[in-house]
Amino acid sequence: MSRQERAGCRSSFETGTCGPARVGFFAVFVAAAFLGVEIGALAQSGPSVSVSEQANVRTPLRDPGAPSKQASENRYTAGFVTGAPYSTEFTMVQEIATVLASGQETGPHGEMALRVLPMVGTGGTRNISDVLSLAGADMAIVPVVLVERLRDAKTFGDIRRRLVYITLLHTQEFHLLVRPEIGSPADLAGKTVSLGEEGSAADVLGREVLDALGVKINAVNLGLNTALDGMKRGQISAALLLSGKPVKLLLDLNARLEGIRFLSIPYSQALQRDYLPSTLRYADYPNIIADSESVDTVALQSALFAYNWQARSERFELLESFTQSLFSRFSEFLGDAHHPKWREVNLAARLPGWQRFRPAERWLDRRATGEATADNGTGNQRNPTRVSPDREEKLFKEFLRWRERQQGK
Repeated sequence: MSRQERAGCRSSFETGTCGPARVGFFAVFVAAAFLGVEIGALAQSGPSVSVSEQANVRTPLRDPGAPSKQASENRYTAGFVTGAPYSTEFTMVQEIATVLASGQETGPHGEMALRVLPMVGTGGTRNISDVLSLAGADMAIVPVVLVERLRDAKTFGDIRRRLVYITLLHTQEFHLLVRPEIGSPADLAGKTVSLGEEGSAADVLGREVLDALGVKINAVNLGLNTALDGMKRGQISAALLLSGKPVKLLLDLNARLEGIRFLSIPYSQALQRDYLPSTLRYADYPNIIADSESVDTVALQSALFAYNWQARSERFELLESFTQSLFSRFSEFLGDAHHPKWREVNLAARLPGWQRFRPAERWLDRRATGEATADNGTGNQRNPTRVSPDREEKLFKEFLRWRERQQGK
């Protein structure tokens, strides 16, 4: 298939033209990653799941209107599935847990009315699976594009009514780390490249990005530390990471001494439908990027998705308490002590095509009409006046491009 044909399939993903083949491949790939088997094995004899893998396979996912998933027995603990421990998303969830734990009244045995429990995930398809089926997993930070791919491919059935979003969050940037001999994406053709953990967002969507660039690689799935070690030894040519900049682990990397650097990812026409332009700068990674240099890349919008618990159930009320606490104390996350990605978040921004968690919608409506108290500030929020979803998305992308230009001055 030519690049033009691939771009046509990508641009017509939602309209149905060339869509079935693309959706079908995405569904098979995700299923293979989810069950830990090779796509080739699926084509030959169907998935073969080992005893250890059977322990990880979730219960069947239910259709809308069917009984809810099993609720956690801990009515005061909200489970928050996030990315790998080195990811920015995990750092931000830890910050949420720490901030919301302070200033609470405790019970007679020291228990808190609201506790946020970070749950290590891959930032990818399994995070959504956990939210849909795992007891105690209430919400997750996931790239919006990935959730929409799962929705359209019906990988987990019809998830439109089983997931709600609480708020849009920050952008997540692709970080393409390469060895010195790699000068362009084309040089990666046939080379061994780590796409992160199996089933991660970098694994699923990274293949899409490289395919859009016409680059065929030998993909492996390794954790970031293992991949970096393989690059230092010359066993791996590159590693792809998807996370909000700056990633703390990369700040601690003595990259110049090791000969590892970032490689630009061009913002090709094939990526412009779902991806955003972004730039990695010296201020983000002073140990990797020179003061006078910058590295172009692409990014994705992330959002906080939650299970759509039945209204007024215990888990619904727990998420309501979490949402009110997060929104009312949001200004506390904007200081220098917290990750800079918090300053990108606009609580009032809307996500077209998805239902917002009703208590979040009500809180924002009260804020818009002046009913929220003055100390319930949302930091850098813009006026949440309703505009059309298409116009809102266009304005948001224009804002991101403007911010990149300002940072470059």
